[in-house]
Amino acid sequence: MHFLSPLLENYITDNSEDEPKLLTELTRETHLKVVQPRMITGHFQGRVLSLLSKLIAPKKILEIGTYTGYSAICLAEGLQKNGELHTIEVNKELFDIQRRYFDRSGFGNQIVQHTGDALDIVPSLENDFDLVFIDAQKIQYNAYFEAVLKKTRPGGIILSDNVLWSGKVLEPVAKSDKATAVLVDYNQKLKNDPRVETVILPIRDGLTLCRVK
Repeated sequence: MHFLSPLLENYITDNSEDEPKLLTELTRETHLKVVQPRMITGHFQGRVLSLLSKLIAPKKILEIGTYTGYSAICLAEGLQKNGELHTIEVNKELFDIQRRYFDRSGFGNQIVQHTGDALDIVPSLENDFDLVFIDAQKIQYNAYFEAVLKKTRPGGIILSDNVLWSGKVLEPVAKSDKATAVLVDYNQKLKNDPRVETVILPIRDGLTLCRVK
C-alpha cells in the first residue's frame, strides 16, 4: 500500500535534505549485491532519522537490525563527539560492507558492530541508551521492546520501524501471517503502555516514536 502518491512522495523527497553521496553509493551497492535491497532505509526516512538524532544529541545509540548500515550512519550523524552507537545484525555476511561504509562515513570509531541474536546481545550491553532504533524481525518486536526498554534512560527515545506493514495492519489477518498479527498487537501495546508516550508517524512504512517516562 502506498500511503501517498508517488508524485507526492517524490515532491517530499525533493524538498527535503539531500541524501549524502556516501549513502547514495551504499544504496546502489546494496541493490547490486545484497538480497532484499528494499529493506534499506532510504533517502527520506534516513534524513528523518538523522534529524531526530541531531535533535536528541545522543551519547549512546542502540540499533537492532543493521542490514548494510544505512540507518546506522544516519543515526550516527547526531552522536555527541564522544558518543557511540551499538548496532546488531544477525546476518554475519553483511559485516564487511557495513564496516567499509562505517569507516568511510567518518563515524567508524564510534560505531560498534555486534553479530548475532539481539535478544542475546542486548542484555550484555550497558544501560542508559538515549536513542534506540528497532528494525529487525517483526515477530520479535515485543521481545525487542522489552529488552531495550530496560536499557533506555528516562526521557530516552525508542523508534520502531515498519509498524504499518504496507497497510496490512488494517486488513483481516490470516492465521499464517504471524508478522502482521504481532505488529497489530505491538501497536496496541505501545499505545496503552504507561511506561512510554507513543505516536505513530506515517513515514514510509510507519515509524513509531516512544518517549520513555
